[in-house]
Amino acid sequence: MAWTWRFEKSDGTEVQPAVEPEEFTTQGDAESWIGEHWKELQEGGADQVVLSEDDTKIYGPMSLHES
Repeated sequence: MAWTWRFEKSDGTEVQPAVEPEEFTTQGDAESWIGEHWKELQEGGADQVVLSEDDTKIYGPMSLHES
């Protein structure tokens, strides 16, 4: 199983991330990584992220902007 992030603009179009992620073996590892890199990703043009496990969407879109 692999946990991956999809990086999107606010309209849902996919964008290349400013920081290249790895494939994560657990949901916790994926969430820790996004917690460490969200600001760089936002500054690089991503507005939101979607977390998937293999081909199954787990949640998202989740905004990278502070509310």
